[in-house]
Amino acid sequence: MQVWEPYALGETTPVRAGAVELAMAGAADATVTQVSDGIWLIDAPGATAAQWRVPCVNVSAFWTPVGGTHWVPPIWSAPLMSRLTAGSPVVSLIGTAGANVCTVGLAEPVAQASFTGGVMEETGEFVFTLHGEGLRIRLDLSERPFSAAVAGVAAWWQEEAGDLPATPDRARLPAYSTWYSMHQNVSAESVEFQAKLAKELGCETIIVDDGWQTADRARGYAFCGDWEPNVAAFPDISGHVARVRELGMAYLLWYALPFVGKHNAAFERFEGRFLRYLDHMDAAVLDPRYPEVREFLIDRLARAIETWGMDGLKIDFVDRFATPGGDLAPGAGADCVDVDEGVRRLLHDLDARLRLTKPEVLIEHRQPYTSPGLWHYANMIRAVDCPLSSQENRQRTVDLRLTAGPVAVHSDMILWHPDEPAEQVAAHLINALFSVPQISVDLAAQRPDQLAAIRFWLGIFRRHLGTLQLGTLEPEQPEHGYPLVRARDERTTIVARYAPLPVEVPNSGELLIANADPDPRVVLYGTGSAHVEVHNCGGALVRTATLVLESGVCLVEVPMGGLLTLRRD
Repeated sequence: MQVWEPYALGETTPVRAGAVELAMAGAADATVTQVSDGIWLIDAPGATAAQWRVPCVNVSAFWTPVGGTHWVPPIWSAPLMSRLTAGSPVVSLIGTAGANVCTVGLAEPVAQASFTGGVMEETGEFVFTLHGEGLRIRLDLSERPFSAAVAGVAAWWQEEAGDLPATPDRARLPAYSTWYSMHQNVSAESVEFQAKLAKELGCETIIVDDGWQTADRARGYAFCGDWEPNVAAFPDISGHVARVRELGMAYLLWYALPFVGKHNAAFERFEGRFLRYLDHMDAAVLDPRYPEVREFLIDRLARAIETWGMDGLKIDFVDRFATPGGDLAPGAGADCVDVDEGVRRLLHDLDARLRLTKPEVLIEHRQPYTSPGLWHYANMIRAVDCPLSSQENRQRTVDLRLTAGPVAVHSDMILWHPDEPAEQVAAHLINALFSVPQISVDLAAQRPDQLAAIRFWLGIFRRHLGTLQLGTLEPEQPEHGYPLVRARDERTTIVARYAPLPVEVPNSGELLIANADPDPRVVLYGTGSAHVEVHNCGGALVRTATLVLESGVCLVEVPMGGLLTLRRD
């Protein structure tokens, strides 16, 4: 039978790692090291490509860091690109019950790399193809959970990165964002009002988004680039920031880093220093390969910390540096050829400047710029915009948790319709349970039952932060969008239930079960006895009991948005 060969690599060298034989282009000097059972490191500094096949036996999903459905794609699917400004170099083929089949990660590449993975229809094999310059590959063929295999790649990146700035504790505490609740209609008065309410509910940071720099409300970017406060809305921005901080809230300010709009003085100043012009945004993308562009941006952003007293920056749209335009050679005056290298220099110098004033500066990045090469320059990373899609928020934050290393993972801003039942408000929050929640609704317009749900669940986020964010994360059924997720440490296990699935009770310690499913019937598997408390979505105690699990199965009713706490005798 003739087999279609869509990604032929030309002349290759065979390289064996366990049961897998890789065909590598330009890899005569490749070395293979087994680091543990089922895990190999392949170092091929001269390689430009690698390809291998894995039988699709008991395969159920293909995990990538870009989010979306984790389906098993055909071989002719488009490649997944990874570079400093977009993506993370890791993929995972997953088997039945979430077992790892083949997880592959690349050390952070100097230039961009591409992953192509898909099913070869003629043979029923999954074909992996990598392209890059100087491949350093971590190949995990162990049968442990895929989440452990992916997290193992992130731990490898962290070892390779060396010393990284510590993530401040504040980066892991609940935050309030103005974007969905106010959009561009922000002012000193409205921000201070919401900050006070958010602090009372359990938030520790406020993030002021687009609108602070312009009186325009057209939702475009024509007025980005000079980064001067709109004096009508913020007549004394330093005094305003001081008042918010007096509440005990940290303050982050939004910047669309690459953009300079057509109505800014900087637009004329940097004519000829653009990667491209975006008609639909009324703005150009600055070219970071020029030192004068980097110096301008650093000076503008640093004012928020050095002059206005902010605690950090929300740096948006870094991925726009990576889109078409960067392939063009720069003109005279550029000090590097590669756009990613220009971005790296920009973020490195900005970070060094900011830390002179505020060593624990807070910096937020966002999907899809999630490369481990950016861990030096950000300590918060947020899921991409998915307003009112709690399932997407859940899947994206869980995906990010597996690859974010030391960086605090934040949910996309959580909002809901004013008429939303309190149980559904709680479900929105539970869907972000394993990340740092960002709330973005008008808190003054919330009913008492909605406020109770916010207060209760933000309290759970804070009280169990160590388990939820720093414990071992065990998401189940990636092919179904993680209908059950577990985090655990030595003392506590926390399970979020998004579908009517049974929950296994550990033999010791405390078990918390957050129920985001409408079905209140929670089935428990285990043995022995335990004391149980059930709270509703607003934190009111609705039941206490002693359960005996002698039969191995027990049913407990937990209302939607509620919490079951089980403690062993």
